[in-house]
This record gives sequence, structure tokens and C-alpha cells, in this order.
Amino acid sequence: MADRLADFEKFRADLDGEILECNHLGIKRFFALDHQAYEPGALPTKTKELLGLVASTVLRCDDCVTYHLVRCGEAGWKRQEVIDALNVALIVGGSITIPHVRRAFACMREIDALKS
Repeated sequence: MADRLADFEKFRADLDGEILECNHLGIKRFFALDHQAYEPGALPTKTKELLGLVASTVLRCDDCVTYHLVRCGEAGWKRQEVIDALNVALIVGGSITIPHVRRAFACMREIDALKS
């Protein structure tokens, strides 16, 4: 289980590095904008990560859900708080998000196992 998360993080880092090394100005700007969106502002980074999780679930992006679940854990969100946020995503996104909520729970199981 922990291997899947480690593989995900490695894959993401490797490919992000390759993407940024292509030196395409538009891509670099978008990646910078994405990073800056999660910096503290009127809302703290912790809140923005939870918002990212909800949006990613509604948009049905499993890679993004995994990314934001890891970041939510690092930001200090408790499991029950994340579950409550996933409930909001389910209500907003409808039944089509159920498979993504399932995968989110599987990912939380992996994250919890790493903490043990």
C-alpha cells in the first residue's frame, strides 16, 4: 500500500520536473499559478487544500484527490474532517462521485498505514 503512494509521489515529481524542463512559458506560468493559489492569503493553506480536495472529487480526478489527501494530512486535517468534506463533494457532485469517494477512502487507509 505504501508503495502506491510512494510511486505516485515519485511519478508526479519526475514528470513535473520533465514538464517544467521543456521551458514552455505558458506551462511554467500555469504551474506557478497553481502553486501560488495554495499559498496563504485570506484563506490559510490548510483550508485551500481541503477546498482542492472537494473540487478534485467533484471533478472526478483521482490523481488530484490523492494529491490533496496527502496534503490535507500534512496540513493537519483530521480524518473525520476530511470525511465531512468528502460528504460535501458527494452532495455537490452527485452519485457519479461515489467511485472517487471510495478511492479516497482507500487512499486514506494507505496514508493512515504510513503513520502507524
